[in-house]
Amino acid sequence: MFQSSVFDYVNVLDKAADACWLRNDAIGNNLANVDTPGYKRQDVAFESVLKRELGNFRCRTMDSKVSSIELDRLTPAIFTDHGNYSYRLDKNNVDVDTEGVMLAENQLKYQGLMVGINQEFVNLQTVMK
Repeated sequence: MFQSSVFDYVNVLDKAADACWLRNDAIGNNLANVDTPGYKRQDVAFESVLKRELGNFRCRTMDSKVSSIELDRLTPAIFTDHGNYSYRLDKNNVDVDTEGVMLAENQLKYQGLMVGINQEFVNLQTVMK
């Protein structure tokens, strides 16, 4: 992590990319356990953490909100989805089609985050010229 206010957005985008990577692993585990009796799917909570941290600073600009975020609080959490009901007799709640859609969505998010991080460095490079 960089320790300058110039890199505030990069640091937050980096945390979001880490959460996407963790979610990709969770989806992979779900797909690997699609035939395991009693397995409950897992997911990653990050967007709610980010929303909570950004919401703590009301009536401020986005720049000031991002610069005020404590990066240690932006920690993704893996959770087991017990609320997603199983329609199978073996009590496994993994649906291959749903996981495939979530994997595609997660990959698009990750690619978008990488574009955002790269653009931040292009902006810094432009300023330095």
